[in-house]
Formats: sequence, C-alpha cells, structure tokens
Amino acid sequence: MQTVNVDHQTLPLEQPTDLFRPTSRSFELDDIDQAIEFYFEQGWTDGLPVVPPTPAKVSQFLQAGGKYPGDIVGMIPERNRVITAEKVAINAVMAGCMPDYMPVVIAAIEALCQEAFNYHGSSASTGGSAPLVIVNGPVVAELGINSGGNCFGPGVRANATIGRAVRLVMVNAGGTIPGIVDRSVLGHPGKYTFCIGEDEAGNPWQPLSMERGIPAGTSAVTVFAAEAPHYVSSPASGEPFRLTEAISTNMLGTLYRSGCWVLVLCPEHVAVFKKAGWSKDDIRRAVQERTIRTVAGSKRLAGLPDQDILPADEQAPFYYVPKLENLLIVTAGGMGNGISAVIPPWVGGASSMPVTRAVGVCIDC
Repeated sequence: MQTVNVDHQTLPLEQPTDLFRPTSRSFELDDIDQAIEFYFEQGWTDGLPVVPPTPAKVSQFLQAGGKYPGDIVGMIPERNRVITAEKVAINAVMAGCMPDYMPVVIAAIEALCQEAFNYHGSSASTGGSAPLVIVNGPVVAELGINSGGNCFGPGVRANATIGRAVRLVMVNAGGTIPGIVDRSVLGHPGKYTFCIGEDEAGNPWQPLSMERGIPAGTSAVTVFAAEAPHYVSSPASGEPFRLTEAISTNMLGTLYRSGCWVLVLCPEHVAVFKKAGWSKDDIRRAVQERTIRTVAGSKRLAGLPDQDILPADEQAPFYYVPKLENLLIVTAGGMGNGISAVIPPWVGGASSMPVTRAVGVCIDC
C-alpha cells in the first residue's frame, strides 16, 4: 500500500527525517493508478495526470529547497491563504519536478506573492493572464532550462515542470480554481506552464536579472502576468529601425495596454542591434516612440461611447510603454527565421508589475 499525499499538503513511502516530515493529511491507496485517479476526482490536477506525492518525495524536495514544512513562502491576503513550503513541495512533486528544481519554484512563488505582482487581480481576471517565469543565472545551465529553440514549447523537463509546479501551487494552495476564482474568458496554453531561461551567453547586454538589481553570478527568477507570446516575424529586418517598427506594429495590434511588456529577442534580431551598436535603452526608446496613440484613439479601440471621449483626448498621448524600464528585454530562442516575440501584460496593465527574486538567497528587488 502506498501512502499518498493529498489535500495538497502531504507525503509518502519511506520514512522522511523528522525535521522535514510532512504534516498534511495522508491517504492510503492501493497503487499508483488509483492515486492518479484519486487526484483527478478531488480536482487537484491541471487536467493532466500528476506524480503521486509520497511523504518521502516531499521530504526530499523540502531538503533540496532548504525549507522546513511549515516555513511560509507567501501569503494571499485577499483569499486568506498562507502558502507553506510543504504545499509548494507537494505540488512540485505532482508537477514532475526534480528535487533540484525546488529553489527555483520557491523563488517563483515568493515573487508571485509580492504585493506589486497583484496575485489576486491577475489570477482571477477574465483577461486570462498567466505568470511567465523567466530564469537567469547559473541555475539555467545547471538545471538544463531551455533558453534556445522552442523555449516556449515542449520537450524540456525543467521548463515544463517548473512552470507547471507554479500553476499547481496556484490552484491547490492559492485557490485559483478555473471557473470558480480563475474567471478567464479564454485563457491560453501558458496557464499550464510558462517558463523559459534567458540566453545570457548570446546576450550582448546585461541580463534581465542584473538590470533588476540581482548581483552578477546569482540565479534569479522574474515573474510577469502575461498574455501568450505574439510573434514578430521579421527575417528581412537588417537594420534596427525597421526591426523596431515591426516590434511596435505588433504591440499596437493589441487592445490598448499601458504598463510593462516583455520583448523576447531571437539571435538574428539580437545580431541586428548588436551590429548597430544599440543598447537596450536605444531599443526601448525607439519602441516607446513608435507605440504612442492618442487617448481618444485608445478609448475608441476599447469601445467607449463618444460621450466618454473628451476634446482634450484627441491630442493627449497614450503610451503603451510609459517608462523605458517598462519594456523588459530578454534574449532567447533559436536560429532559423528571425522570429522574436512581444508578450503583452495582463489587461490590468500597470496594476501588476514584474517581480524579481534571487534563487536560494535573501536578495530581491
């Protein structure tokens, strides 16, 4: 008989050490197939089968993350929720993570629970955003996190299961249950898993984490309430102004959004900017200048009635990128055809800000 961790809080088979022994409720089930079906019946999955979280596995993950079961990783005041390390470990096991992934998952959950991220608003909204997890630093290579070709797609365990663990924690510990609290009209595939690494070796600029205050050589995660990636397919853009025009046109194709955006640059497009000697701020400035509408035009796009459009709105500028730092630039992706991506923010825009946390150390920004 297997003891399987249920209720999203417990663990399993071999006896864990006392300090890391899970305290959650356990159930004894006959075999792994029964355990998998039991989790489906309880509504504790994301629609895919999970790995049964035995106590021994949960204990192993807690030790790998350097946490005791009752350590608080984050809180969601609007839902009266406290997320403990044990709950994170249980869901990381369920997601198919390796124990070594645990510090990254913990850092991502810590980031989600920061006030600036606005967990409750972004996860309950009809807009259907998902937390994009961008990983920087030595841990990218150590864990084999994909920062190259197909980085948003399938095929790499670290990307798939770290992102999935975040979602399972959101559902089982954060109460973000689809159709109940999560009111997404459409959602998008990133709500299963949404995790990439930054290709720092192919990056001629400072990596994202260092721009956001994390020291060089320190691993970090940045979380961002995001829509799905929108491709910028521009294989013939051989000079930076044409390329920023393509990027900006893509951004303007969305309903008006003001706040932070993520721009993921593929190797060919990075080479264009590098050859021209452009800095990240040069890119940001060019995109900012090309993504200005009038307030009136933005209101019309949103479908507001004419009486809500003031005469002054016809001239007042509306900035998709209000400040240069609102455009997060990441290098990732494979070679082949000059395809980058812009990732729009949650429709709440400026009410959710990206949050960066160091992995395994007490540094954040």
